Amino acid sequence: MIIIPTVLEKEWPKAEERLESVKDLTTWIQIDVTDGNLCFGKTFDLERLSKYSPNKEVLWDIHLMVKEPIKWLEKCIFVGASRVIGQVEMMTNREDFVSKLKDEGMEAGLAFDIDTEIDRIPKETDIILLMGRKLGFENYELDEKVFKNIEVAKRMGKTLAVDGGVNENNLEKLKKAGVDFIYSGRSFFKIYDF
Repeated sequence: MIIIPTVLEKEWPKAEERLESVKDLTTWIQIDVTDGNLCFGKTFDLERLSKYSPNKEVLWDIHLMVKEPIKWLEKCIFVGASRVIGQVEMMTNREDFVSKLKDEGMEAGLAFDIDTEIDRIPKETDIILLMGRKLGFENYELDEKVFKNIEVAKRMGKTLAVDGGVNENNLEKLKKAGVDFIYSGRSFFKIYDF
């Protein structure tokens, strides 16, 4: 199981501070993007990421928690994303979203909030991301419903990830459930004392 740090920040200076603190610990970093439609609050302008220059290669994993994620793909291409994951709750066409990403040579993922039914996964999808709690800026605990969602998602035969509510107390249980990637924000920074 691989742990990938996430950056969910409203302002660029705080995001840059977080990026600086993890850039040498990992190859992948996930940037969470919200536009105020799917959940309360907006993150910094994604284009700012193009001006950030870590001293080594970093692979950007962009998690789009936005209305119509397909409309954000040009920005993801602009910042050099390697993987893009879109929340399905405000996505009109999953096939088009995944297909466009694959055409651009990027990994494509679909994300499901804790209460969203896990279904209609296009064949080319690389990764399924399950929210371990309600998405957004709030600091909720891991919702036990995620383990039922993991069981459903595992039958899809895709790489499986969980984001939200993950901490050192539930990592082992998630690993045993068959999760491939853990995305961790606040807990990652607490574990490494940032």
